[in-house]
Amino acid sequence: MNRLIPLALALALTAAACHKDAPTTDTTTPSPTVKTDTFTGTVAVGGSASNNFTVTESGKVDVTLTAASPPATVVMGVGVGTPNDSGCAVLAGASTNTSAGTAVQLSGAVSAGTLCVRVYDVSNQTAPVTYTVTVAHF
Repeated sequence: MNRLIPLALALALTAAACHKDAPTTDTTTPSPTVKTDTFTGTVAVGGSASNNFTVTESGKVDVTLTAASPPATVVMGVGVGTPNDSGCAVLAGASTNTSAGTAVQLSGAVSAGTLCVRVYDVSNQTAPVTYTVTVAHF
């Protein structure tokens, strides 16, 4: 019986050496692809301007009014909505009043489809305002 112990131990070590672990798979989530649209235009006193953009996958949208003047400190309304016959119907809760800057001023979740960004006078313009707005969606 004592002779069987070394044989059993040798077989156990051989079997352990031949055992392969199941392959491991890394499950990394790919980073979403960011699509950025930049629009420029002019808003007349008491008016608005809208630009359409297409979101291919439901996700997040960030809107930044990067330039608006004159004057450089003018506050404009910015909103996201759906295109309609009169331009852009801003979605409930999807607008803000802001001056131009580099930080995102409006952010939210959107579904895939055609949307629009609206830039409008909030009753403080004294002359037409030229603007640049950036929409990043991912």
